[in-house]
Amino acid sequence: MFELKNPKVAAPVVLFAGLIWSFGPLVVRYMNDPHLIPWQYIFGRGLTIFILLNLYLFFEEGKNFYKNYFKMGLSGLIGGSGLGVAMISFMFSITNTSAAITLLCLAAMPFFTALLAFLFLREKISLNVWISIFIATVGIGIMAVGNNAQTSFVGFVFGITSSLGFAVFSVTLRWRKETPKFTTTAFAGFFCFVFATIVILNKDLVFFSSSYNSSLFSLHGTLVCLGLILYSIGSKAIPAAELTLLSLTEVIGGIFWVWLPLFGINEIPTTNTIIGGFFLFISLTYYSLVMRWNKRYIGLN
Repeated sequence: MFELKNPKVAAPVVLFAGLIWSFGPLVVRYMNDPHLIPWQYIFGRGLTIFILLNLYLFFEEGKNFYKNYFKMGLSGLIGGSGLGVAMISFMFSITNTSAAITLLCLAAMPFFTALLAFLFLREKISLNVWISIFIATVGIGIMAVGNNAQTSFVGFVFGITSSLGFAVFSVTLRWRKETPKFTTTAFAGFFCFVFATIVILNKDLVFFSSSYNSSLFSLHGTLVCLGLILYSIGSKAIPAAELTLLSLTEVIGGIFWVWLPLFGINEIPTTNTIIGGFFLFISLTYYSLVMRWNKRYIGLN
């Protein structure tokens, strides 16, 4: 796999990966009645992710790429399932609440990861990280209070569930670092595809929506894969703490695109969302500054 070893070059690559991911909420907003076709979306997006990542692995590793699936082990199965749950929850979150709420919930993922690693891997959490977690919790609480409508609160709960799913994925990679990460992500796409198939058959639904919606399902899956590939190229040259800040590109961009009048969505965050988001950004910034001394490098490969 091509790798960048110069952080000055790798940082813009990772930023661009986050920028690509940030268009996901905008793609969902352009769908026709996405709240009526969540399982078709999950089916199409999961299938796209599974196919594209396997094609990438085939060109990177040759015809024996499938052997990576035998190396996943329990950690890979749990991590892939957690990531699959995160992808499914994302759809139900963003179709029941604002894109800002969904993305800010996802921004809390580093703190959920720290807590799960503390509980299951016995990783120590410093006082400064506990302070960051407390500030993030205050922000999440403010956003929750602002979600008075039942559907909006359901979207908030699914957003938190999605963040937890991503955290489970991250913790399993720490649990067993040799787990093939791209293969685990491809398994997450397979998990979504299979789970959606079961639900669609059980509810006697159609597998495909309109050609317009189906193309957007595939487009979102393609954006996810392209972002992952770019992220993998640049992430090994950047310490994990810096990656936490760089990943905010996805959150900031996603909120901005659905608000920008140019794209015709005009989704303005509520006051509570802005205040809660401010607390989350403060906690993430503080967390990253504290963790600068930890020169742990991570990467998807």
